[in-house]
Amino acid sequence: MKATLSSVALALAFGAVAAHATPVTYAVDGSHTFPRFSYSHFGYSTQLSRFNNTSGTIVFDAEAKSGAVDIVIDTKSVDTGFATFDEHIQGEDFFDTQKFPQATFKSTKVVFEGDKPKSIEGNLTIKGVTKPVTLNVTSFQAMAHPMLKKPAIGANASTTIKRSDFNAGKYAPYVGDEVRIDLAVEAVAQ
Repeated sequence: MKATLSSVALALAFGAVAAHATPVTYAVDGSHTFPRFSYSHFGYSTQLSRFNNTSGTIVFDAEAKSGAVDIVIDTKSVDTGFATFDEHIQGEDFFDTQKFPQATFKSTKVVFEGDKPKSIEGNLTIKGVTKPVTLNVTSFQAMAHPMLKKPAIGANASTTIKRSDFNAGKYAPYVGDEVRIDLAVEAVAQ
């Protein structure tokens, strides 16, 4: 009987360690995930807008120090704070949401510093144009969600692109060609 209990305990302990070391897939929480973008408006001010609908998955393996990010942004959910401009920026000169209703980011590599991601390299697709970008991670948290009682992760990351690289450069250089993208993301284990 002792040998059987010891074997079961050992198997459970090994199973717990193996389960801990496996990658976990997290679903992006669209109510706490908002890509924002900012650019110079004739040098007068820096305009800040966001997308209201974002989905995707994040795979994170803390033990192996690896991960993968797959984000889908509904470009029709662009929110500039002014309904008329929301319609304008969805036109052919900018996001062309009739033809391209989504923008995506798919990681190719996650670089760790210690136990946390430092940067995420990947491909950003806007208006059917795909370019490599690096998201610089400025904060990262992995812990049990205090309300949902499930594993959760969250991060803030940023990158800068040229909108002309994505066929959206109308009015440059008066309206800045460089666009800073900031992503605040939270995701919960599936």
